[in-house]
Parts: sequence; structure tokens; C-alpha cells
Amino acid sequence: QVQLVESGGGLVLSGGSLTLSCTASGSISTPNVMGWYRQVPGHERESVAHIFTGRVSTYADSVKGRFTISRDGGERTVYLQMNSLKPEDTAVYYCNYRDLGGPNRGLDYWGQGTPVTVSS
Repeated sequence: QVQLVESGGGLVLSGGSLTLSCTASGSISTPNVMGWYRQVPGHERESVAHIFTGRVSTYADSVKGRFTISRDGGERTVYLQMNSLKPEDTAVYYCNYRDLGGPNRGLDYWGQGTPVTVSS
């Protein structure tokens, strides 16, 4: 089992910044990928950004150039630096962990979600 604890959501004005963090604990193995998804009520959960062990990262087109994903040295904490926020970034943001090579390969683990509200 893997547990994910998120923090950092909140209310911010359009154009502002927020940083989300997520720390994984439990049966962590490498390689793995951690990332962020977001969901608006009535819509499907969408991918925002991912970072693999080894620090390769990917981004949704809608956030490229504005959001930056990173991992700490121990690679158990992932950060999402969100700049130039727009009202359309408003959503509940979920942290995700996926084991890529260990006994839980392919399983997805999710955080509890942290709300981000961007007011215009």
C-alpha cells in the first residue's frame, strides 16, 4: 500500500501562484511516476503533470509554461508550482503514484485531493 498526503491548495487571484506538495509513504518502489490530476464537478479527471524517477516530466498543453513539477532528493515528495493561474485552473487537484516496476506495478494510488480556486 502507498499513502499520499497533499497540501497547498487554496484561494488565489487570477495571475497568482500556488505550490502544491504531495508526500508518498508505504511500499514505495522504483521506478515509479508521480503526478497531479485535476477534476471539476461534472467533468472527468484530467492529467496535469507527471514526473518519473530520473526526473523526466510531462505536462498537459493547458499548463505548459505556467506549471512546474519537481521531486525532492528522496523522490518521495512531489511539488507542483503553479504560476499565472487562471480561473479555468479551478479544480480539485489529486496526487497520483504509480509503481512502474515493483510488485504493485500498474496500480494507481490517489491522494485525498486539495481544492484550488482561482478568482477573476
